[in-house]
Amino acid sequence: MTDTSRWSRRTKAVHSGIRRSQYGEISEAIFLTQAFTYPTAEAAEARFIESQDDEFIYARYGNPTLAMFEDRMAALEGAEAGFACASGMAAVNGALMSLVKAGDHIVSSRALFGSCLYILEDILRRFGVEVTLVDGRDLDAWQSAIRPDTKMVFLESISNPVLEIIDLPKVAEMAHAVGALVVVDNVFATPTYSYAIDAGADLVVYSTTKHVDGQGRCLGGIILGPKEIVRGPVEAYMKHTGGAMSPFTAWVMLKSLDTLDLRVNAQCDAAEALAEGLAVHPKLSRVIYPGHASHPQADLAAKLCKRGGTVLAIEAEGGKDAAFRMLNALEIFTISNNFADSKSIVTHPATTTHQRLTEDQRAILGISDGVIRVSCGLEDPADLLADLEAGLAQA
Repeated sequence: MTDTSRWSRRTKAVHSGIRRSQYGEISEAIFLTQAFTYPTAEAAEARFIESQDDEFIYARYGNPTLAMFEDRMAALEGAEAGFACASGMAAVNGALMSLVKAGDHIVSSRALFGSCLYILEDILRRFGVEVTLVDGRDLDAWQSAIRPDTKMVFLESISNPVLEIIDLPKVAEMAHAVGALVVVDNVFATPTYSYAIDAGADLVVYSTTKHVDGQGRCLGGIILGPKEIVRGPVEAYMKHTGGAMSPFTAWVMLKSLDTLDLRVNAQCDAAEALAEGLAVHPKLSRVIYPGHASHPQADLAAKLCKRGGTVLAIEAEGGKDAAFRMLNALEIFTISNNFADSKSIVTHPATTTHQRLTEDQRAILGISDGVIRVSCGLEDPADLLADLEAGLAQA
């Protein structure tokens, strides 16, 4: 297999990990098979003891199409290995559940997607894992919470939905000082602008539903990191609990990677234009975008990441009623709970993605009833700005 390490991310996203069959196809092949055959009983026995590269047993364990996607994503991220999962939440669950046990201690940022909080606060605690939540922006809070027996640190590098930035290099340094693993949900940073591994992350998790597919078609996720972890405890947990990605989904996402860099850059262009255009709008109390000078952590964001991402948040004056009037008046933006799609999407987190949180919890996280998450698609930025301004006129 070609060494792609010297290539840029944009080139890696097109060419890494290709496995061509004897037919020499230019487009990646899709292998829709659950199982694989063996020439002899001895060969079957040997493969179950230790599979070599390009040897497969069962689609839940691995598949040539999945292997291409995993290798390409690993090359893009700068990781040794990847395991493709059925969804982003399957990846989060697998990364956490495969590496901790009853009695272990996890420290996590508190500003997380609702389903991530559910895994930490409900599932892991139910199985005897101690979980401490901290304000991810507060390095002193991390230092106080991380103990000599802390097993893992978990965080979103950029939080959902109010885009808080965590100083990942410093948090990773604290965690590694006590031997804790650092697991990062990196979806808002995007694979195009990821800095997670360079900043000290041990495992990086993506919902590939978002920017990787990015076109509203397939659910998917991936866990990336050292081979000994990904092909050790992570793979063992995922293949026995059934969280693997389907070959068809892997094929769709392989083809999506061809245009990932182009799409993400165009979406960042739009997000920057919207943040600037709405920065002083009289019907907004806040515009939150890491790439804008008004963001309280703008200097840290610029230090860590090349661009501010594809998503911003705005807060409508007048709370839920004003936010709903605005949302219902939009013509181009689609109301959905997804983001990072080629179509621009607006979400009201307090009543959808974060509705299970109490009012007090949402207040701590800055998710007021007026907050709207804005995900920029591939439409003309001028049209998107005009649509938001027209919606705000109704707020």
